Amino acid sequence: MTIEHSEQKIKNLLRIVAQQNASDLHLVVGRYPTIRLDGKLIPLSQENILSIEETKALSDVIMSEDNKKELMEKGQVDFSYNFDDKARFRVNVFFQKGNVSLAMRLVTGRIRNLEELNLPSMLYEFTKYTQGLLLVTGPVGHGKSTTSAALLDYINHNENKHIVTIEDPIEYLYEQDRCLINQREVGRDTHSFSEGLRAVFREDANVVLIGELRDLDTISTAMTAAETGHLIVATLHTNSAAQTIDRIVDVFPAHQQNQVRSQLASVLLGVVSQRLIPKVGGGRVPALEIMIKNSAIENLIRENKSYQIDSVIETSLKDGMVSLDKSLASLVQRCSSARNNNQVIRFLK
Repeated sequence: MTIEHSEQKIKNLLRIVAQQNASDLHLVVGRYPTIRLDGKLIPLSQENILSIEETKALSDVIMSEDNKKELMEKGQVDFSYNFDDKARFRVNVFFQKGNVSLAMRLVTGRIRNLEELNLPSMLYEFTKYTQGLLLVTGPVGHGKSTTSAALLDYINHNENKHIVTIEDPIEYLYEQDRCLINQREVGRDTHSFSEGLRAVFREDANVVLIGELRDLDTISTAMTAAETGHLIVATLHTNSAAQTIDRIVDVFPAHQQNQVRSQLASVLLGVVSQRLIPKVGGGRVPALEIMIKNSAIENLIRENKSYQIDSVIETSLKDGMVSLDKSLASLVQRCSSARNNNQVIRFLK
C-alpha cells in the first residue's frame, strides 16, 4: 500500500466517523474497520478486512517519528491527530499479538456549552470559586472531558484569568477570549501530570485543568494547589461521589489517610459523576450525580463516613445536589415511549 493510498484510506475512514457522529474508530488486523456509535460497535463491512500490512501503513501515516519511536520502545503511544483542520482525534496506537492496532476517539472541534450538552446550568456555579477542587468523574467515554471543557470555556468567556491545562493528549483547543490559556501535553510539553502540575505554582495560574488524576503524586499536588489559590478541575474514573472520596484517600499510605481526609474535606468543592445513556432515535443523554460540599459532607469526609454521602445527596435537592437515581427517574419521566423507559430502567439495574 502506497503512502498516498494509506493517507486517502485513513481520511475516508475518519470522514465516515465524523459524518456518522461516531465517537471512535478501531482498526484491528483481521477485522473490518469498526466505529462506535451511541456506545455500540459497528463494523464497516463495505470496507475490506484489514491486513497486517494495511493496518501498519495506516498507523504510519498519522504518526510522527517520535510517536513511532515511543511505540517501539513502550508498545503503545498516545497522541492527538488533526484531520484536515476540521476534526481532532485522540489516538492510541498499540501492539497486540505482535501486530499494530489503533483506537481513535473523535474530539468535537467546537466546545459546546452546558445547555447544548443537556447538563444543568447550575454547574457554572463551580466556576465562580477562586480556589478549590472540582472532580468530574465517570466511566471511560462518558463525557468527562467534554463537561470539563464546557466549564473552562465558560470561564474563558466570562472572566479575566490565566488557565493552564495539563492533558495526555490535548483534546479540546480553546480560542482565547478574555482569558490567557496555555495548554500543555504530557510527553511533549511536560514529562508527567505531576511535574506539569508542580510547575503551575510558578506560572501564575488561576485555573488548572488536569486531564486525569492518575497517581499519588498528582493527587497530592492537586490538593495542595487547590488550597493555595488555584481552582482545580480534574477527572477521575470513578462511579459516584462516595467512591471518589474513597479512591483518593486509598491512594495514600495508611498513616497519611487521616491527614488526607482533612485536607480533602477542606479543598473539595464538589463531585459531578456522569453517565451517557442511549436515547430513542440515536444519540445519548447524560444522567448525573451532583454532590456539592456542605458542612455535612465535609464532616463525613473528615470522619471517614463516606458511605453516608449518598443519604446526604438524596436529602439535599434544595441545595442543588442530585442523586443518580433521581436523575434517572427524571429521564424516565421525560421519555416519550415505553421503549425509552425500558432502556433507562435496564441501565438502572
